[in-house]
Order: sequence, then structure tokens, then C-alpha cells
Amino acid sequence: MKGIIGAICGDIIGSSYEFHPVKTKDFDLFPSNSRFTDDTVMTLAVANWLLLDLNLTKNVLISQMQILGSEYPRAGYGGRFSTWLTDEKPEAYNSWGNGSAMRVSPVAWYASTLDDCIQLAKLSAEVTHNHPEGIKGAVSTASAIFMARNDYSKDEIKDYIENNYGYDLSTALEDIRPNYSFEVSCQKSVPQALRCFLEADSYEDTIRNAVSLGGDADTQAAIAGSVAAAYYSVPSTICQFCISKLDPRLHQIFREFNEKTLGD
Repeated sequence: MKGIIGAICGDIIGSSYEFHPVKTKDFDLFPSNSRFTDDTVMTLAVANWLLLDLNLTKNVLISQMQILGSEYPRAGYGGRFSTWLTDEKPEAYNSWGNGSAMRVSPVAWYASTLDDCIQLAKLSAEVTHNHPEGIKGAVSTASAIFMARNDYSKDEIKDYIENNYGYDLSTALEDIRPNYSFEVSCQKSVPQALRCFLEADSYEDTIRNAVSLGGDADTQAAIAGSVAAAYYSVPSTICQFCISKLDPRLHQIFREFNEKTLGD
């Protein structure tokens, strides 16, 4: 399966290792305590915005994020984002965190051109993450997904991201992994997540790469997995396990977005 399932599965598989990091690719892919986190909730909030708002306005996006976020108050939001979720007049707070990148995948499946994808990614980020690095993290991730779903090669994706967004995607994971730790900034997590995809030979291998860095595992895997799903597709065994972790509310949004963007 392709689509936003890539980010959702990355989040759920990585959830068990977010606060129990590993430095190996040899780990249990399906721990019983796996769960969806804020990465999945906000990914589906963005998806629901794209489903409901023909005009694609910030106000409706904010509303959808606040509505869905309030239904899952224990999903694991960051402190400033938690405050934003309940604010009567929410305003962007200049964040450069990787939350902008982990929730962006729906725009890459909704957009019909790369330019549209970039504009939607920027809009999806700047309602909270309006720092240039926060926007860049979202736009670069969405661009990579859009290119992957449109059959660009890994070399083409790598060159485009490096040339347009200035990320270093050449450092090998074996050189990143030893000293890498929990990191929530876009600038120190998005390039590493994209490298996890570039070095992989499958969706599962991408997720194992992301978790094995020992960082913010669910978000790293959500970002890397969102690109890998567009390039490889997600195996049915992984899809089945992760979809079973969604409740009816989230599953409905997921299904409706797939019907609109994938036709299934």
C-alpha cells in the first residue's frame, strides 16, 4: 500500500523506541505496546483538512488540527504545541521542530504538481512552525514524497533536496548512528530521516534504519517512512498490524483520504 500509511506505520513502529532507543536494525518490528502518537493524529488532521476544505485555508487547517488534537490529548504533543491546541486564538510560535515534517505527507498525495505540493507544505507548516527551518523541513519532506510517488530516482531526489534546501544527504548512517541522540529540530532530524530512505532497499529497511539511529524514533520513522511508502509501498503485514492500532475515528479519516487520493 502507498500513501500516508507510510508515515502512520513509521510512527506506530517507532513509538516503542522513542524513549527506549536502540542502535541496531535488529529489533522487534511489532511490539505489543506499539501505538499511534501525535505524529499520526496530526497527519490525519492535515488529511482531513484536505478532504473538507475546498479553499485550503489556514483557518480550517487550524480548526481541524485543534479538533482532532483535542480528541487525543495524551498522544504525546510537545509543550508549546499542547498550548497551541487549546488556544482560542492560536498563533504560530516560530518553531523549527520536526512536527512540521512528520505531519506533512498528505499534501504530497493531494497535490497535482510539485509547485502545488511545496505551497501546501509551506501552508501546513507555518500555522505553527513558521521558523524558516520548520518550513524547510516540511517542504523538503513533502517534495521528496511527491518526487518518489512520481517515479524520480533516489539520485534525483537527493540532488533536488540538497540543491534546493541545502541539506547534507551524503553522510552515511554508519557515521551518523554512533553519536546521534534524541533530536527534535528539523535541521538535525529531517536530513537524517531522508538518509534512512536513501540507504534502504525496502520500506521495512527504511524504518529499521530510522529507528536504529536511536533518536526521536517515531518521528524519524514517520518522516522516512512517508517517503519510502511512495517509493516502495508498505508491505501488507506491516499495514495490517498498524491499521489495527487505529481507532474508528482515525481509521475513517485514513480510509476516506485513501479513497480520494489513491482510489482505494
